[in-house]
Amino acid sequence: MLDPGLLSFVLESLPTPPSRVLEIGAGDGELAGVLAATGYEVVAIDPGTSAENVQPVPLLELDEPAGSFDCALAVLSMHHVEPLAASCRRLGEVLRTGGVLVLDEIDFARFDERAAGWWLDHHQSDGGRHGHDTSSPAALVADLRHHCHLLSEVQAALGEWFELGTPVRGPYLYRWEMPLELRETELELIASGELPATGARIVGTRR
Repeated sequence: MLDPGLLSFVLESLPTPPSRVLEIGAGDGELAGVLAATGYEVVAIDPGTSAENVQPVPLLELDEPAGSFDCALAVLSMHHVEPLAASCRRLGEVLRTGGVLVLDEIDFARFDERAAGWWLDHHQSDGGRHGHDTSSPAALVADLRHHCHLLSEVQAALGEWFELGTPVRGPYLYRWEMPLELRETELELIASGELPATGARIVGTRR
C-alpha cells in the first residue's frame, strides 16, 4: 500500500504529465502504475523485480538515449544502487538538462540505536526476508550502515550532475514493515527528541 504522504510528495514534485519519468528501484511497480494512470510516460527499473511493468535492469545498464527523460524518481532505492558513482553518472546522462530529480530516502547516519530499538519493538516481521541482523539495536545499526550508502554519499555522487535542494527531514520508520497508523506516533517522538528524523526528501535539478 502506497503511503498517501509519499504519493503527495511525488506528485507535487514532478513536472506535469505527460512528462517522461524514470523510476529507479520500482519494486512491485505500484507507484509506476499510479503515475502511468495519472498520465505520465513511465519507464520503471529494478534489477530485483519480476513485476510486469518494471524492467529488471540496474540503473548502470539502462539502455535509453541521452537526455530522454524529463524527470527521475527514486523511492528508498539510491542507498542500494551499485556501483554508486557510475550509476549516478548514467542517471545524469539520461536526464535532460533542467530535468527534475525526486528522492525519498532514509538517512542511515541518523538511524541510531533509538530508532533501531523502536523499529524492532514495533515492526511486523516479514520472516527475515530483509536479511538484516536484528539480534539487537546496535547490530541492526551496524549492519545497515555497512551494507547501505549513507545519504551524504548519495548526495556527493549525484552532486556532479545535479543541483540538489536541502533535505526535508521527517519520519520514515512507520513505512518499514509497520502499520502506517504509527506515523503520528513517530512524528510525536521526533518532536519530543526521543527519535531521530530518519527520513529525507530531496528535489534536485539536472545541471
